[in-house]
Amino acid sequence: MTATAVVTGASSGIGAATARGLAAQGYDVVLVARRADRVEELAAELVKDGHSASAYVLDVTDREAVDAFAAQLPSCDVLVNNAGGAIGTETVANGDPADWRAMYEVNVLGVLNVTQALLPKLIDSGAGTVLVVSSVAGHVVYEGGGGYVAAKHGAHTLAATLRLELCGQPVRVLEVAPGMVKTEEFSLNRLRGDAEAAENVYAGVPDPLSAEDVADTIVWAITRPPHVNIDLMVVRPRAQAAQHKIHRVKQDQA
Repeated sequence: MTATAVVTGASSGIGAATARGLAAQGYDVVLVARRADRVEELAAELVKDGHSASAYVLDVTDREAVDAFAAQLPSCDVLVNNAGGAIGTETVANGDPADWRAMYEVNVLGVLNVTQALLPKLIDSGAGTVLVVSSVAGHVVYEGGGGYVAAKHGAHTLAATLRLELCGQPVRVLEVAPGMVKTEEFSLNRLRGDAEAAENVYAGVPDPLSAEDVADTIVWAITRPPHVNIDLMVVRPRAQAAQHKIHRVKQDQA
């Protein structure tokens, strides 16, 4: 029987790249996202390429809808909790509580909702995998990132606690924490649609990570033998030694 992998936030970026990677490994991939057109287009692309894939339109913050999704899914072997995102770069003193709440809802409660709903099926699989895509922001704080940092620390804590609580069960809990990744939407969404500011985030950085780089790491972790647990993997571009240590090439040298 083909193993089933559910990928949230699969309409773009790391989620879409992960769905492609798992499909290429032979998984029956269920692509979950809010945007019907994007996720259905990707599912059709994968099927056309000879893979097994289906799309399900879902907001992971809607618990009733998440439960309904889980109820209709026959089985689940792998869950990739990728849905998330950042809003704004305001300081703690000036941050909008509504932005903080929105980030917590998707980055933490969204992970909780889908994990709780699918956990019985993951246990029943006999070799389940829960993977949380967190961020280096879940491990190191930085100015202007308070709300996102708090949310990603929450996602990291959820994964670490779940791993302890599932010890002895046939489910492993993995965490991949990406550093600087240049995708089409992350910084654009965070900076409220300011394309120039979003592009400046990566200005002069030689080879920031791509969505495919992170997806390759995720797929590698998932495809290790079931007894091998990749507790935490931090993946950054070579140019980013730490949150505050980024090598940038002057534009006249690029």
